[in-house]
Amino acid sequence: MEEMRIKLARAALDARQKAYCPYSHFAVGAAVLVKSGKIYTGCNIENATQGPGVCAERAALYKAVSEGEREFLAIAIAGGPEGREPDGFCPPCGVCRQALAEFCAGEMPVILVKNPEETQVYRLEELFPLAFSMR
Repeated sequence: MEEMRIKLARAALDARQKAYCPYSHFAVGAAVLVKSGKIYTGCNIENATQGPGVCAERAALYKAVSEGEREFLAIAIAGGPEGREPDGFCPPCGVCRQALAEFCAGEMPVILVKNPEETQVYRLEELFPLAFSMR
């Protein structure tokens, strides 16, 4: 798992470089690992009216879902001020936690990334213990 954690961390950091964040100047990247071993990435994409924007976590998750994926093993998230390396950890917002809860098991690891060697790992159910669920 250590090797995969580092690979996901690097993928999230790489995705962060593609963020479109002219309003918040806070760039976020995410990388989700599916059962087949494939990694899907996403970045935050902002919009002047706020609402139509999307967080990196949902961009990665929805990209995977739109390709038919339904079995998720882990997600890594890296975020921080645009143009600088992350100087802290960036947990998913509440909307993203609910989106993850829709498709992912409570025990799925959520890896918060400062750099590939410095991460914090939580289970989704730790970050969102009372998720709405139809399961």
